[in-house]
Amino acid sequence: MAGDESTHPTYETLTEEQAERIIAGMNEVIRAGEEMRQLRTEMVQVLAGLGWSQSRIARLTELSQPAVSKQMAKHGGGDPQLPLDVSLDQRDPAWLEGRLWGLAEEVSEALDGAAHCTRHVAALARGRKRFTPQGVDELRRLLEADLRVHRARLPGSHREAYDAISRALDVPAKAAAPAGATASAPVRRTLAHQVQRDRLREADAEAPTRN
Repeated sequence: MAGDESTHPTYETLTEEQAERIIAGMNEVIRAGEEMRQLRTEMVQVLAGLGWSQSRIARLTELSQPAVSKQMAKHGGGDPQLPLDVSLDQRDPAWLEGRLWGLAEEVSEALDGAAHCTRHVAALARGRKRFTPQGVDELRRLLEADLRVHRARLPGSHREAYDAISRALDVPAKAAAPAGATASAPVRRTLAHQVQRDRLREADAEAPTRN
């Protein structure tokens, strides 16, 4: 019979829960993009404060020189700052979290992505996880498991770095950033993340000659 609904296929509609998951995923991507743009802007200010030229900053950030100049003018960058401290042994939470993140990435790569911490590291890189106290504790547990299970495959420098970071994170009185440090917590995490990775690679490169 024409118009009889029984002759047509029926489809379930999109549920609110399904829509929420879809939009939440989109929001995570958008938020991560916005946060990364903000982080890059802050790094421009850090480099400008160190006296780097606009052309050098533009080349590194893949921004146009007018865009770099605009950011510096907007945020009052370019004024001389105290020397940027990138020594590894700093004890403020953001720096320690960045070191933990860098160590986790090194462990994940050393284990060809089969590490317990791999998914957590990937989520941090995509902005799907935040550096909350709960998230940091979770990453520590995952790293602890990797260092225990894969002890024979990982250089001793990885365990040494983890022990140093953990001891500092366990200090009840949370240390503040060093005097004169004007970079935000995300910038300090990013700097510590890269410094930690570099130091581990240097240690691993030197390891065969230590006899």
